[in-house]
Amino acid sequence: MRRVVITLGLLALSSGAFAAGVSCDTVKADIDAKLQAKHVANYSLEVVDKGSASSSAKVVGSCESGSKEIVYQRR
Repeated sequence: MRRVVITLGLLALSSGAFAAGVSCDTVKADIDAKLQAKHVANYSLEVVDKGSASSSAKVVGSCESGSKEIVYQRR
């Protein structure tokens, strides 16, 4: 579990570079690939409007110039 939290923290920091106009599908696919490489299972990634993420989800990226967020949630 600690490994997942560290991975998500690093993803959140690195995803800021992608915020400038990159499509949400591209950022989401990149985050998904990183999670799969770390053998993370039973999760979902969703693209939502900025500020509309549920309290149980963690924001792990942003896209479309910061107007959307990518949220991670364990299933």
